[in-house]
Amino acid sequence: MNKIIILRGNCASGKSTTALELQKRFGRGNSLLISQDIVRREMLWVKDVIGNPTVELLKSLVSYGHKNCSYTILEGILYSDVYENLFNEIAKIYGNQIHAYYFDVPFEETLVRQKQRPIHNAFGEEEMLKWWREKDYIKFIPEKTINAVAMDVDEVVEMIIKDISL
Repeated sequence: MNKIIILRGNCASGKSTTALELQKRFGRGNSLLISQDIVRREMLWVKDVIGNPTVELLKSLVSYGHKNCSYTILEGILYSDVYENLFNEIAKIYGNQIHAYYFDVPFEETLVRQKQRPIHNAFGEEEMLKWWREKDYIKFIPEKTINAVAMDVDEVVEMIIKDISL
């Protein structure tokens, strides 16, 4: 049965790194990795607001993943209100095969991590504070909170692999 893994949280919390490592562990041809940043910022070049076209494209990609891949990995900030329609669609398509995780990192730690990223000059503290949302959980899909400060990538990946194997 095909599964979706949703990795959400604020900027620089470890979502993308975790997603890439999961995809490596699943092996070639077994997964589809969907990055909200690539779809919204690079492919469509739109703002992250309610009604943006990213939601419709992500729905199509998630549907494709369900039909063609053992694992679909969706990662991004994915605000709960902006992407509510996407999460509703995911709930319809995947049913009880949804494994959702919220990466919880304090804002101060996000600033430290952002400085270490290749895109560290793309935006600053003021912009990041505007985007910041404390514990922006999805209301109707259970999410496991990951303390991304206390756990390293390997620990997070192992936990997710164990969860999806149950």
